[in-house]
Amino acid sequence: MFHSLFKTGAVFVALSACLSLSNAVVANEQQTLHLYNWSDYIAPDTVANFEKETGIKVTYDVYDSNEILETKLFAGNSGYDLVFPTSRPFAGRHIKAGIYQPLDKSLLTNLANIDPIILNSLVDLDTNNTHLVPYLWGTTGVGINVKKVREILGNDMPLDTWQLLFNPEIVSKLASCGVSLMDDPTEVFTAVRIFNGNDPSDFSKKATERAAETIKAIRPHIKYFHSSQYINDLANGDSCVAHGYSGDVLQAKARAEEANNGVEIIYLAPAEGAVVWTDVMAIPKDAKNVAAAHQFINFMMRPKEIAQVTNYVSYANANNQADSFVDPKITADPGIYPPKATLEKLVILHSPSDKESRTLNRLWTRLKTNM
Repeated sequence: MFHSLFKTGAVFVALSACLSLSNAVVANEQQTLHLYNWSDYIAPDTVANFEKETGIKVTYDVYDSNEILETKLFAGNSGYDLVFPTSRPFAGRHIKAGIYQPLDKSLLTNLANIDPIILNSLVDLDTNNTHLVPYLWGTTGVGINVKKVREILGNDMPLDTWQLLFNPEIVSKLASCGVSLMDDPTEVFTAVRIFNGNDPSDFSKKATERAAETIKAIRPHIKYFHSSQYINDLANGDSCVAHGYSGDVLQAKARAEEANNGVEIIYLAPAEGAVVWTDVMAIPKDAKNVAAAHQFINFMMRPKEIAQVTNYVSYANANNQADSFVDPKITADPGIYPPKATLEKLVILHSPSDKESRTLNRLWTRLKTNM
């Protein structure tokens, strides 16, 4: 009798457990998580894997600029539960405007996987990492057409250096094959100060004028100032050195490879130091499915899941435990994962004050117009 009752009880417990699980899945299936991310910035099966595991339906929309995302967020009622802005200056500006809600870290059990160095790089924007979780990151450095640069400078010239952009003697030699700078005075002046060994966060009038002298010396050899044209020009072989974002240069590299045009492009973060940027995950204040948003953030902090994203998009992730799951060709690429010595010299891009911006923009206009 006891044995029979035990069996009956066990069956009842098992049925109850199955019923509870079934109810949980049904409840989740009634949920919809609305994500808004950069285009082509996630692995092909990430969303499907999340849906299968949780039963939560995902609506996944994409944008191609921070400005588009920002416009929707500032307008209010965006309809999104989780977004992926770039930390500086966008996410920082959003936090000040009260657009994001604080994270419930008790729901983020995988947060310990995130690199504390990258987390710490965000605290001046987001005190105690209250609103933002790092997603992918990269640097602003130098895109290089290896064959053309080697033909001009020889094989002994190091390529992981700002000298390719700011040393007049070197830039004058490269001018024949095309050298460009970003049309972004904050980025360019910060890079110049790194090159000169000065404080990269110093936007005082004296520091800005000193940096302007360096740019003035190489100005005759600069083909143009633009923050995206270099992608196509590098890919087509129309430029040989470009100041740009790591992801943009890697995109140029991919286009050249797809075209099979014989152009070999590499991206390097200069050994003297480079600006580091981070794209983050954040929950809008008016999000309707906050619990599911936390579930997705936690899901993306799993080493295997974020490694699949890195393997697909070739951007570095911020997960300390993910490297063993990332394609060795990617982790070995110094343009994606800079060596430790370079990592230690990466700097955060600081924004000048309004007064400093006026001085900066005035000098920038003069430099671009060669006045």
